[in-house]
Amino acid sequence: MEDGRRVDIAFVDQGNETKVIETFDAESSNPVEFQQAGWQAIMDNFKAYT
Repeated sequence: MEDGRRVDIAFVDQGNETKVIETFDAESSNPVEFQQAGWQAIMDNFKAYT
């Protein structure tokens, strides 16, 4: 990310499905739970789009 934090995304083949695993370095301005909810919302939108 622009601020130096790292985000890793893995796509794991599970037959007829793909599991997406996202690991990120948390930032210090917001609680980790809030950040996790934000990333989950992004993934939910991606799932709906695809």
